Amino acid sequence: MKKLCRNTAVAFASPLITIAAAFIVLLVLIFVFSKTPSDTIYYFFAGPFTNKYYFGNMLNAAVPLILTGLGISYAFRSSVYNLGGEGQVYAGGFTATLVLLLLPGLPGISGIVLAVISAVIVSAFIAGLSGFFRMKWGTDELISSFLISASVIYVVDYLITGVFNDTASNLLTTPAVDVRFWLTKIFPPSNLNSSVIIAVIAAAAAYFILFRTRTGYEMRICGLNPKFAAYGGINTGLYMVLPMAISGGFHGMAGSLAVLGTYHMSLKGFSGGIGWNGIAVALIAGNNPAAVVPAALFFAFIEAGAKSAMINSDITIEVATIAQAVIFFFITSKVIYNLLKYRRAYV
Repeated sequence: MKKLCRNTAVAFASPLITIAAAFIVLLVLIFVFSKTPSDTIYYFFAGPFTNKYYFGNMLNAAVPLILTGLGISYAFRSSVYNLGGEGQVYAGGFTATLVLLLLPGLPGISGIVLAVISAVIVSAFIAGLSGFFRMKWGTDELISSFLISASVIYVVDYLITGVFNDTASNLLTTPAVDVRFWLTKIFPPSNLNSSVIIAVIAAAAAYFILFRTRTGYEMRICGLNPKFAAYGGINTGLYMVLPMAISGGFHGMAGSLAVLGTYHMSLKGFSGGIGWNGIAVALIAGNNPAAVVPAALFFAFIEAGAKSAMINSDITIEVATIAQAVIFFFITSKVIYNLLKYRRAYV
């Protein structure tokens, strides 16, 4: 019992210390590269809160990270690995756009619901393929999900810049969806919209399903010990496909809500980074849907702070990228976790 409490404390403290380490790295970078470090520090840490525009955009940037973080959490909890988030977000956003462009006569709410559901189904299918390949032939879903995603990105790029390109625009984009399909702005003049409410509800639902339902229990058991799960009569093949499909569905929802709430069209490359950052968010959260929301907010804060500092001081946006890389390294390598565990073992 004492050992269990010790391990729980280590698991809880590890991401907090990792975040603190990231902030220390940020401060060091600022003092090294900025000629006015005091101004840079102020705008980095306080900038996102100085006006409604910055603050609202920071919250809006967290929305797709919440959803992709949830998708990765579901996959990792079941010991399947989805590295195709980028393509799944991209395909989801394009699917939502395509549905609304091809069916312009739909009522507003009905069109939004249909677009999001269509995006979820398409992305769930794309991710579910990797789970099916693993179940059927033992294919490594880490590799197959990445390769399928890379292929999907090229296909969507071709459709956006070719068949469905808006020739009246100077951008590489599809035509905009009708204004009645746009999600309601809730914090003007920022881009924050009602998708933030959907994301929080999705996080609550994901937590409930994972920890309060039989399906969630079986999913977690398969992730902890597939052989034990099979011995107990659980269909382990199902839980190779289902978590991947759910993971893809969350990524598709992220893409569709980004289109309906922020971009209102499918821009070439609009999903860049959302899928990969979702992995880091899930790892910081310990694959716990309840912790995904604050982890996503933290990541969004790092990006918003870097943009504010870049605009108002002499620092560059790459500072945020380096900070994110430090977080990703510490979390994935479990450097902090292993150090704490080693230290406590000899206390």
